[in-house]
Amino acid sequence: MSGERVPDGNERRDSRGETEDERADRQWQELVQEIRVVQTGVQILFGFLLTVVFTPIFQRLDQTDKTIYIVTVILGSLATGALIAPVAFHRIVTGRRIKPETVTWASRLTFIGIVLLLATLISALFLILRTATHDGFVPYLVAGVLAWYLLCWFVLPLWARTRYTAGTAGDDA
Repeated sequence: MSGERVPDGNERRDSRGETEDERADRQWQELVQEIRVVQTGVQILFGFLLTVVFTPIFQRLDQTDKTIYIVTVILGSLATGALIAPVAFHRIVTGRRIKPETVTWASRLTFIGIVLLLATLISALFLILRTATHDGFVPYLVAGVLAWYLLCWFVLPLWARTRYTAGTAGDDA
């Protein structure tokens, strides 16, 4: 056993009929699935970013574009770290009977990782479009893509959360 509490029959169950430990286990599994999706994308993006510095075109970039590249690589590295952190966190605290707290911290780290991934994607897009086009409309294109990400990743879920959970208690996700 991994140190999880064994229900003794007196443990309170929530509206889903779960004990606190069962809920934490379910939430952990859901979070791990979410992390798998986003972690793969950020690792592939980060891997490609790391190779750019070794291409001939990199040497021809002006200092501004090289600075944008460095910022992008750092953001990608931070996103990767934040999205791998829940695994390390879980491994270090396993068996300490703090699964609900582990889920909370892992969820926070994942959210930070998603925000850093957003910054990495926008920064990489900005660099690529600047390099490919040298046009003055690049910031507007990038702003449009940023607005799309914000809408899909944050606005719509927050709207749904407010719309469909108004008046209900609970922090299930």
